[in-house]
Amino acid sequence: MGRYPASMTVNPATLDAVLQKVLEAVPFKLTTEGGPEPARQRFKELPRNAILPEVAAQDLSIEGPAGPVPVRIYRPPSDEAAPPTVVFIHGGGWTVGDLDSYDGTARLHAAGAGAVVVSVDYRLAPEHPYPAAVDDVWAATRWVAENAAELGADPDRLAVAGDSAGGNLAAVVAQSARDAGIPLRFQLLWYPSTTFDTSLPSFVENAQAPILDLAACKGFTRWYIGETDLSEPPVTLVPARGNLAGLPPAYIAVAGHDPLRDDGLRYGELLTAAGVPVELHHAESLVHGYLGYAGIVPAATEATERGLAALRAALA
Repeated sequence: MGRYPASMTVNPATLDAVLQKVLEAVPFKLTTEGGPEPARQRFKELPRNAILPEVAAQDLSIEGPAGPVPVRIYRPPSDEAAPPTVVFIHGGGWTVGDLDSYDGTARLHAAGAGAVVVSVDYRLAPEHPYPAAVDDVWAATRWVAENAAELGADPDRLAVAGDSAGGNLAAVVAQSARDAGIPLRFQLLWYPSTTFDTSLPSFVENAQAPILDLAACKGFTRWYIGETDLSEPPVTLVPARGNLAGLPPAYIAVAGHDPLRDDGLRYGELLTAAGVPVELHHAESLVHGYLGYAGIVPAATEATERGLAALRAALA
């Protein structure tokens, strides 16, 4: 796989011109202002992906550590008898987002990767702080690994994917799966939160970035961590602190105008140092959350398709 730049001090290019026009026409910013319910409502009202592949979808509930965990299962438009499986974990600062708001993104993964996608509706902070989300997505991943054949999928071709906070949870799941002897083929991490280190350069450069700024990063983190002591944070909260040896190959996507840019780059460096194959794509002109602009902004479409192609190739 390709190598990422050795240095994290990346100078992002000018914001994509088409994206700039879209942001002016439909302004949106992730923020904790007003509390969690207003934040969730704003997120639900945001226009979604223009590309909505025709894939069959089915809602189920699986047994979780604190009650049922809703999941939505997508089946790809494929003649393959037993396609691969992807556990998809949505973003939203561990606080916003659900099966419906990420329906288009999950469909893109099913069609783009030719895989059965299981999207997980984990419990949200601040009502359910860490480790509730971790517990739910890990329970869902174990369920998928145990029931892939019943889903009509290939149990030997399993991957995890997630964006932003979901990228954090996907990275955590990859480590837990390795420790539990569940062989994952791949981890697809879209602009993930992995270090919780706001001293990285991109947090300063993009403190006022579109979509996600530094204040929002800190606000969502406060809601998520709850009473957790960050002086010695557990690896299921901060995956960059974990043992990274023996993890599945990773594709890490970062965006130039995103506080989390160097967070993803740093995790790529750590994975590579541990001997894990890493491919990194730096979309210099894009923002956090660019998956939602696939089909609207050509640069976002290209970046999305690049990551999904890597996922498909890894699961072939």
